[in-house]
Amino acid sequence: MPETVKDILLSILAGFVVGALFARLRLPVPAPPTLAGVMGIVGLFLGYWLVSRLN
Repeated sequence: MPETVKDILLSILAGFVVGALFARLRLPVPAPPTLAGVMGIVGLFLGYWLVSRLN
């Protein structure tokens, strides 16, 4: 099922709220703390997506 812009915006908003909550509670972020780490996760997702589309 294709994602809608609403789904994507809600996901970003949820991530922002959770990230703000973690910062407020002074908890470690459950994600890579650098842009390179985040881009690695994006690359992993894109690789999985591409291969699943080709099959």
